[in-house]
Amino acid sequence: MKTAIITGGTSGIGLAAAKKFLVNDFNCVLVGRNSERFEKIRSELTGRFEFISADVRKVADCEEIISRTVELFGGVDVLINSAGIYHEGAITSTAEEIFDDIFATNIKGTFFLSRAAVGELIKTRGAIVNVASDAGLKGNYFCAAYSASKGAVVAFTRSLALELASFSIKVNCVAPGDILTPLTLNQLKNSGGTIEELAEIYPLGRIGTPEEVAEAIYFLSQATFITGAVLSVDGGLTC
Repeated sequence: MKTAIITGGTSGIGLAAAKKFLVNDFNCVLVGRNSERFEKIRSELTGRFEFISADVRKVADCEEIISRTVELFGGVDVLINSAGIYHEGAITSTAEEIFDDIFATNIKGTFFLSRAAVGELIKTRGAIVNVASDAGLKGNYFCAAYSASKGAVVAFTRSLALELASFSIKVNCVAPGDILTPLTLNQLKNSGGTIEELAEIYPLGRIGTPEEVAEAIYFLSQATFITGAVLSVDGGLTC
């Protein structure tokens, strides 16, 4: 059996991706900082899976994720970098510690976990799929730090795809629009907005679901002649 690692695997897009890989007979390693959150969703999962409590902002934890996965399942075939945090606010109200946390989670974790996984992915000619955002493609109002971090994920994906192509490792990313996740619901709660109002800006007339993004992630993880691609999953928002 092949093995997939999914960061941010206990909620939202990461959890939907884990379910998608499990139903397709992958071993899955779900990575998160909160073991209590994992225990709450454990019953939703079927198949061969393990949880690793780790903080992708720490390089040592990134390396431990890979070594522990190899101990558990013998190797790594797919890495899904889905862990991410969101912050909204004017640049003048964005404190240094908030900026640092956004970049440490959204791009530093993606970079160093990918680095840690390369040796194993060379053996399996595997794949990396990163989770960016529409904000990383066009910029979004009042979230400059978040947009910059997701833009970095896009650029990193394209660069790493070129670097690892000679090893037959495919590196791609998805760029979701607004998705019905706890992160989005919290964003709406803080802003006083509604899902209906958010849906109005989308050509398809609604926001997306975690399962729809998971479908795109799984597709890219299995694609044999696609690398360096940025797949928008945004209901036509960035057309």
